[in-house]
Amino acid sequence: MKLVYDIADKPPIKKNLIFALQQLLAIMAATLLVPVLVDGTGAYMSQPAALCGAGFGTLFYIFVTKKKSPVFLGSSFAFIAPLCGAVAFGFLGIFLGAVFAGLVYVLLAVIVKFTGSKWINKLMPPVVIGPTVALIGLSLCGSAVNNIANLNGNATILNIAGFAGGELNVTALLNGAVTYEGVTNISKNFYSLWHILIAIVAFFITVYASTKGSKGMKLIPFVIGIVSAYVIALVMTLIGNATGYDAIKLVNLSAFENLQLFELPRFNFLGMFGAYANDPELPAAASKIGSFADVIEIFMLFAPVALVVLAEHIADHKNLSTIINRDLTQEPGLHRTLIGDGVGSIVGSFFGGCPNTTYGESVGCVAITGNASVSTIVIAALYCIVLSFFGPFTAFVNSIPSCITGGVCIALYGFIAVSGLKMVQKVDLGDNRNLFVVAAILVPGIGGLTLNLGPITISPIATALILGILVNVIFNRRSKEEKAE
Repeated sequence: MKLVYDIADKPPIKKNLIFALQQLLAIMAATLLVPVLVDGTGAYMSQPAALCGAGFGTLFYIFVTKKKSPVFLGSSFAFIAPLCGAVAFGFLGIFLGAVFAGLVYVLLAVIVKFTGSKWINKLMPPVVIGPTVALIGLSLCGSAVNNIANLNGNATILNIAGFAGGELNVTALLNGAVTYEGVTNISKNFYSLWHILIAIVAFFITVYASTKGSKGMKLIPFVIGIVSAYVIALVMTLIGNATGYDAIKLVNLSAFENLQLFELPRFNFLGMFGAYANDPELPAAASKIGSFADVIEIFMLFAPVALVVLAEHIADHKNLSTIINRDLTQEPGLHRTLIGDGVGSIVGSFFGGCPNTTYGESVGCVAITGNASVSTIVIAALYCIVLSFFGPFTAFVNSIPSCITGGVCIALYGFIAVSGLKMVQKVDLGDNRNLFVVAAILVPGIGGLTLNLGPITISPIATALILGILVNVIFNRRSKEEKAE
């Protein structure tokens, strides 16, 4: 595609600060959500620390890839299950898991360095990698829609301890009309037309800015969409507070309660070294690893997932390559992107506990705006580091209604999917051999087929990619005459 700013270009600093803010807003929600999903109590996982870790991890990635790959690294959703298991082993257990995952990437990088990456291109030609990239975008659609309709990961959950029968009036309970002893962790997220309306407004404003706006607006459509929709949602919330109409209270103003201007994030490395040992509200032990068996268990939690995520790593970089008109697997090389991603995860976990990964939201942002400047990514990473100490910013992000995030993600995830479809434009889908390869990837992937092999869970995307590769290798061989033709 035609880029407004190429990877080595440096936009004017004032504009670049806004471009970087857009990258930050694109990756922010997911990066901050992972710590909450892993550890809702906040005892081990800290949102500001995860934000800071993402910033340092991204800077390391940019350095290793020689400033040639414009993508942001954020908290990886693939490692949520391993992290949930590692929390039982304390701060050191969380970091050790990221080390194991990172070392798998380093080992793979060494193999690629000595064998080259041509075998990867043969194993995953456009007929395989294109549908996989499209699948990455399509697989995120459910998350976007749940956010839009206010049915995100905090769906209504009732934890009932010691409830001794009788009729449990859930509606009255959620409305606060009655209480029951032992009922905790109640979420009030319901399907909401108001949320859908604001999501559509955010999406339409983003589309208008990107297609009908001025040259400057086209470079920051997400900033314009998010901020504009937030202002509208805030006005509705204030009206709801004044009138008592709960349905239009969209902005989470409670995020600003007990606000501190500057606060030291709860870094993972401080926990490892026992900094919180005397804090009554935090775990008393720096480490809960008691034996070598515990180390093996942590290894088995993280290493297999790192192998599976390799497929998504390659797909993301193939997708980004088509956007910036350069093959990142050749220059700076797949071995460098693997090291940047793997060791970047270790760096990120050292600060925030969360292993990192390249973000599709960041790739989508590059695709829509045409801004591939690496300097923008560097500034976004610096934003993360600085703002992790700034309480009001984290509070602001947590106050943004999920529907606004979902609205702009219609564009982000859609562009990821379309990027994959573009890769198969030159593939002859009239040939059933190609058609079956695409079918083998899209149907299991969209359907959510997972493989559970003991402690190893292979995600739908990885499962679909493996199946697609097998179908392509076994049934899609070309004779010498066909190759010549």
